[in-house]
Amino acid sequence: MSDPKDDLVHYLYAARDALIWKLDGLTEYDVRRPLVPTGTNLLGLVKHVAIITAGYFGNTFDRPFPEVAPWLSDDMEDNADMWVTPEESRADILGLWERAWAHADSTITELPLTAIGHVPWWNPATNAVTLHKILCHMTAEAQRHAGHADLVRELIDGAVGLRADVSNLPTTDAGFWAGYRDRVEAAARTFM
Repeated sequence: MSDPKDDLVHYLYAARDALIWKLDGLTEYDVRRPLVPTGTNLLGLVKHVAIITAGYFGNTFDRPFPEVAPWLSDDMEDNADMWVTPEESRADILGLWERAWAHADSTITELPLTAIGHVPWWNPATNAVTLHKILCHMTAEAQRHAGHADLVRELIDGAVGLRADVSNLPTTDAGFWAGYRDRVEAAARTFM
């Protein structure tokens, strides 16, 4: 019989690890490249998830993340948490990531699933939550952004996969994928 908290943490950490793994082996330029019209980029996704991790597992449970968060101030531009400025290094963002997750880990470890918190940026009428709900919410958030990272990484260098040790894709060659893509495109064109 599995433990519900362990199950939730397992899936959250799987998403967390998948997202950070997408940076492996890439240049500074590639981890920052915006490859879609909305500017989505790998290091920005890592920065965003680090920031929301610090908030949801920090302030929500009266355990504020100890660092000042300039990207959350009222005078910051929209989406400041979704990209990395030239003044911020990869090491800065990875350090933030590690500190945010260490802070989250202590909240997750020390509180029961039934612990009540309040998400300060949600509607006050509906911002009361349990640790259980935040674990579910953050798993969904982390998985969503890991999916974004999958696509951005594929656009950068064609690398795909669920995690370093399991691709979760058929073992084939580039010729298979070219033919597969062509078949998908041909099926779509029947609706033009």
